[in-house]
Amino acid sequence: MKLDIFSLFPEAFDWFRSQRSVQNAIAEGNELRLFNYRDTTPLGAGQVDDAPYGGGAGMVLRVDVVDAALQAVYANGERPRVVLLSPTGRLLDDELADELTQEPHVALLCGRYEGFDERVHEHFADDEVSIGRYVLAGGELPAMVLADVVMRKLPGALGHERSAVEESFSQVLEGAPEYPHYTRPPVYRGWDVPDVLLSGDHERVRLWRAEQSRARAEQLEKGPE
Repeated sequence: MKLDIFSLFPEAFDWFRSQRSVQNAIAEGNELRLFNYRDTTPLGAGQVDDAPYGGGAGMVLRVDVVDAALQAVYANGERPRVVLLSPTGRLLDDELADELTQEPHVALLCGRYEGFDERVHEHFADDEVSIGRYVLAGGELPAMVLADVVMRKLPGALGHERSAVEESFSQVLEGAPEYPHYTRPPVYRGWDVPDVLLSGDHERVRLWRAEQSRARAEQLEKGPE
């Protein structure tokens, strides 16, 4: 998979690139590329934004700036699936992450200020994705969240082949949250590990975990009491 991220602050992803799962995914032949809108802007002095027509506070990322960035990278005709990070987009979930993982090439557009000129949404974005119904300073953090969710699903990214399969909200768990986990010591300050996990009976453990996942799903549906 090739994952491209367009941002005004590509250095924000230095920490993200250093994460073990990301490094493992890259070592397996996947790519993570970063591009700065300012490097290809057609405007002088690195300008990328302008005041909104009709007035109002804030600045807007220009459509010609985004177009120039995309053309500079994809001049050879390759066409990735372009995803714009937006608080009004489709909410990111495990199903969408699986869908994007199947794509050979994805580009993420990070906004800033008051966001993008609407023509970017209309003419360049194939999808709009949100990590929640709230507003952040820019699209960098949502892009990291989306990239992390997607890249950790790639073969070889995690230490155990089932680590990214049997997770909260995955198809294996039928969309339910993951079951509780325990490790040593078996007793701590009077708090015990459930006996079933110490039994060595794999079928009982499997059934217990399935039951716990369903119970957590029901609690999520009911909400806080």
